[in-house]
Amino acid sequence: MAKATIKDIDIKNKTVLMRADFNVPQDDSLKITDDTRIKATLPTIKFLLDNGVKKLVLISHLGRPDGKVVAKYSLKPVAERLTQLLGQQVKFVNDCVGDEIKNEVSAAKEKVVLLENLRFHAEEEANDPGFAKKLSELGELYVNDAFGTAHRAHASTEGVTKYLKGVAGFLLEKEIVYLNDAIKNPKRPFMVILGGAKVSDKIGVIENLLPKSDCILIGGGMAYTFLKAQGKDIGNSKLEKDKVDLAKAILEKAKTLNKKIILPIDHLVVDNVDPQAKTEIVDIIPEGKIAVDIGPKTIELFKDALKNVQTVVWNGPLGIFEMDNFSNGTKEIAIFLTSIKAVTIIGGGDTAAAVAKFKVEDKMTHISTGGGASLEFMEGKLLPGVAALSEK
Repeated sequence: MAKATIKDIDIKNKTVLMRADFNVPQDDSLKITDDTRIKATLPTIKFLLDNGVKKLVLISHLGRPDGKVVAKYSLKPVAERLTQLLGQQVKFVNDCVGDEIKNEVSAAKEKVVLLENLRFHAEEEANDPGFAKKLSELGELYVNDAFGTAHRAHASTEGVTKYLKGVAGFLLEKEIVYLNDAIKNPKRPFMVILGGAKVSDKIGVIENLLPKSDCILIGGGMAYTFLKAQGKDIGNSKLEKDKVDLAKAILEKAKTLNKKIILPIDHLVVDNVDPQAKTEIVDIIPEGKIAVDIGPKTIELFKDALKNVQTVVWNGPLGIFEMDNFSNGTKEIAIFLTSIKAVTIIGGGDTAAAVAKFKVEDKMTHISTGGGASLEFMEGKLLPGVAALSEK
């Protein structure tokens, strides 16, 4: 990675402003239900503390408060969890800009300070220069360790680098190294597994990765638009009518490039999408039925395609995995990936949730912390939050 990281700069006795991604799920009593994202930033935080920063000022967003103060999106529970994880008091400050906040930060006896949700200010998402400047006044150096928001040009990811030298934290660096190597310089055979509900979400990924990969396996709701493009019966399964011609064009392009696209050959179908619905395995989807998962023949077909693979990038579940009865395809492929000697990269979001559900996340080479960011990276887009950082 050509971007400078925290190892490339002198941080001793400096106040460091660090953008983290503490956008964590909480229950109704505001208890954090999954602290993966907080834990993912610990190596960077500990490195900064161990190497003598004067003070570490952490900034993040949580949820979508749309520029207003919304109590349930406060970062206070994150400060409490960070205090436990670091074994030292993290001071929480109830706003993120202004002279009062500046004074509170500099007067804090604690080494680590967490500011309130950036998105309580509409200026954050608008990448307002004035707001970015106010943020920059809270530190002498800027570290971005929030890959999950690196695809957004916000004040805290892009704007602030106009006023402070910006470098990558370890998490951001790891994401870029893994995704970059997998896509630009993969060990071959290199295969891509795509799922999820919509073709439209993955068009950019298919167009960028079709020439680069050796084979693309398609499951999930998006598969049915492709099967429809082949003239197959899909019953009442998920269909994007306006994308059938595009799916046809992608299948044609694959032929021209001599690349394989493998689609499901059997399906788990139901009358209605309900966890208790009666299920049936079919090769051809009857009228009125809805496909909710790949069938056993497809699972074997996918496993056979993957058995000698060296690099796999997986984005999107292969069925409605949240409902146990429709999760078998996603589960079987997730477990199979742990049995092969390949670099396995999981593209965040629902796919990360699926591998966590089936308890195989620690057996994957890399799980991206940013669903949207990893998708855009796979589309070959330059991420503004990365582009804005200083070169090595």
